[in-house]
Amino acid sequence: MDKMLYVAMTGAQNNTLALRAHANNLANISTTGFRRDFEQARSMPVFGDTFPARVYAMSERPGTDFTPGALQETGRDLDVAVGGEGWLAVQAADGSEAYVRTASLNIDALGMLRTGSGLPVLGNAGPIAVPPEQKIEIGQDGTISIRALGEAPNVLAEVDRLKLVNPDLKQMSKGEDGLMRFDGPQPLADAAVRVTSGFLESSNVNAVEEMTAMLSLSRQFELQVKMMRTAEDNASAMARVLQIS
Repeated sequence: MDKMLYVAMTGAQNNTLALRAHANNLANISTTGFRRDFEQARSMPVFGDTFPARVYAMSERPGTDFTPGALQETGRDLDVAVGGEGWLAVQAADGSEAYVRTASLNIDALGMLRTGSGLPVLGNAGPIAVPPEQKIEIGQDGTISIRALGEAPNVLAEVDRLKLVNPDLKQMSKGEDGLMRFDGPQPLADAAVRVTSGFLESSNVNAVEEMTAMLSLSRQFELQVKMMRTAEDNASAMARVLQIS
């Protein structure tokens, strides 16, 4: 069978994978703090008994777009967003340290500070526990202060401090759970990182760019299918010629 069929087949298959990547970006356009994934196609030469004149297509994710999203005001004291460069440390479901740019925090029944998705928020010495309180405030440096039950309005006690880090983005990668991780030793807290209370950071996905890319990939998929049909027609014509001869 003509190798053209396999070349077209790999093109169609990887077009589908590329469409899936852009569809995932578009689906997370309203997910706070989401970082869109880049997608690119690469040609892979076909080596064999003959000269590698044909190539297969391969779609891959070369990295993540770290462009900051816009800050959206919520007015909620436990909504925090990192201003400028930096990340907020959380504990992933597998127990590892991961990082997010923004979080809608909550205090569970046991007093643990968690993100909106239920992940424990890390402080100076591990997950942060908040004593019973009437009011809680988060400063720009990540300091968590509370007014304990029964205390006067002007009496605030410092409980802990959010772990804010600013690692090298070249060593950051996104996991399958959507959380960012550092490819190396755990970075130390950076006192220069600042958070803004009462705000959440929006996704950095551009809907127009994603839709345009999906339309272009759909056209390419149709072209690959047409090439497969052409390869089939060529094989059928060659079979008829051999039958006549």
